[in-house]
Amino acid sequence: MDISKNEQRVLHLLAQGGSIHVRKDERRKVVDCVVVTRDGWHWNGCPLSVFTRLKRRRLIQSRAGAPYRVTELGLRRVRAQLDNR
Repeated sequence: MDISKNEQRVLHLLAQGGSIHVRKDERRKVVDCVVVTRDGWHWNGCPLSVFTRLKRRRLIQSRAGAPYRVTELGLRRVRAQLDNR
């Protein structure tokens, strides 16, 4: 399975301990998402299209209403780099 550069960037941030916080409308549909790094910085480089692709491929998931985190499958799909960035 090929993963785009944007998806790789998001997965790397999540693998390092980050999370994806989503905002939903009154119909419980996701309207906005932002990646929060492990240091607490907000990174807006994750458009909804990337979020939905990662979710559809089961590379990220949310448990009990918590922010989205990387899954075991997502960790295996991340390409290893020297500094994991």
